[in-house]
Amino acid sequence: MRPPLLQVQGLHAYYGQAHILFDLSLEVGRGEVVALTGPNGAGKSTTLKALMGLLEGTQGKVSLDGRDITPLAPFRRARLGLGFVPEDRRIFTELSVLQNLETGRQPPRPGVPGWTPQALFALFPNLGAMPHRPGGRMSGGEQQMLTIARTLMGNPALLLLDEPSEGVAPVIVEQMARMILQLKQRGMSILLCEQNTHFAAMVSDRSYTLDQGRLLT
Repeated sequence: MRPPLLQVQGLHAYYGQAHILFDLSLEVGRGEVVALTGPNGAGKSTTLKALMGLLEGTQGKVSLDGRDITPLAPFRRARLGLGFVPEDRRIFTELSVLQNLETGRQPPRPGVPGWTPQALFALFPNLGAMPHRPGGRMSGGEQQMLTIARTLMGNPALLLLDEPSEGVAPVIVEQMARMILQLKQRGMSILLCEQNTHFAAMVSDRSYTLDQGRLLT
């Protein structure tokens, strides 16, 4: 049997001398949507940053598709198929929607859904209506969509999605939920952090609960 797409064993993470994550072990199967829930400050975003290799001094083991990626730099993890959508978006405000998408382009990946701007505009009709609009002239919800679409242009095997419903209008939250379910239908694997437990239950196959840096379930 093939291993789960993502396997995390005994993960510890730190900010300087502060110990933030304690002995986390979790996994995400192929084509599975898994939610990491918990209150603000529980360590959810830190978990995604640690999986992406963005924190120094982490301990434990992270495997992607059976390969140990623990020693790899973030850009090498991305090249192997780990896509990260941060909560703070980080779009290029002076670039158009299409130009932002091009910055995320990577070659097709075997066994993984492939993405083009046209396919992403079908998934995000709001973006399709404004392909030449600068990122800085978009609403917060539209910028969130653009960040996700740009990450998908890298054809990731696993999408790390940080707080997709945070700080956006209810109508955008509904669109985000539909988007995640459509990605799952296409076979996309997703690990998402979410405070909104109703949203998480609506889109995920199962969930882990994190509190004060420790998994409760």
